Amino acid sequence: MLNNLEQFLSKTKLFSGLPSEQYHSLGKIARKLVYPKGQVIFTQGEPGKGFFIVIKGKVKISQTSLEGKEQILNFFTEGEHFAEVPAFDGGCYPVSAATLEDTELLFFSREDFLHLIQKHPSLAINILVVFAKHLRKLVGLVENVSLREVPQRLAVYLLDLSERQGHKTTVELDLTKGQLAAMMGTIPETLSRGLTKLSQEGLIAVQGVQITLLDVEKLRQKAGFF
Repeated sequence: MLNNLEQFLSKTKLFSGLPSEQYHSLGKIARKLVYPKGQVIFTQGEPGKGFFIVIKGKVKISQTSLEGKEQILNFFTEGEHFAEVPAFDGGCYPVSAATLEDTELLFFSREDFLHLIQKHPSLAINILVVFAKHLRKLVGLVENVSLREVPQRLAVYLLDLSERQGHKTTVELDLTKGQLAAMMGTIPETLSRGLTKLSQEGLIAVQGVQITLLDVEKLRQKAGFF
């Protein structure tokens, strides 16, 4: 029978579908870490010591330019994982990670996990699938920021948010406007103008942090989803 930690691991995207004995092995090398809100987990360029799974809380992944401009790349919440690549190639973390709220993480050291993969090669298949999904998401992010105007980027985000919140037509922003602007490669003022434009076109209605998608089909067209 799986204990609480092993049951949690079995429900994560990274480790779902493994034989029960592998959850026992994973549980033995997992280390629980607790961070307060606003705590840096690691910084861009720091040696990669391992990867993480979020037990609870929220983590921001970002890069900072030489001029000090932050580009938010992703957010991770319960059951999601991050920083796997440095854990395998032995390189530095290419991004920074920080908590947006009180957060609990599981940490898997590079050395322990690579040793475990040698014993259980099937674990590597799960990791390869994860890498492929992350690559697709990164390509989508680059396309969204470089090839779309802000209203189009907002349309993509709102449609994704609707899907993540159960295909609701009224969604609640899961980021502050400053965080959302940084994720979209723009500034809050430009983001606000983008929301206004979508409102004027009759695609959305904004009330505080709640946004109603008034015409999903036209919003998809705006996003470039045909």
